[in-house]
Amino acid sequence: MGQFKRVFTVIVASIAALGIVSFVLENQQPASLSFLGWSSGIMPVSVFITLALILGMLLGPLLYLLFKSSQGRKKIPAA
Repeated sequence: MGQFKRVFTVIVASIAALGIVSFVLENQQPASLSFLGWSSGIMPVSVFITLALILGMLLGPLLYLLFKSSQGRKKIPAA
């Protein structure tokens, strides 16, 4: 069973790595972002998308923890 998990993990990781490499290679068009007067340098589109993904992966759980604690446990009244 342990051998199957290891082989399955390697296959899934290889597919994910192949997908990431193909995404980066397909999105090499230069782009520049401008937001609220701030302008970025010219970089490939894949860099902006990857940074947005990482930022979302960091902010999502943080916002969840902040709003979960402020709501508390509300009891629903029985009808």
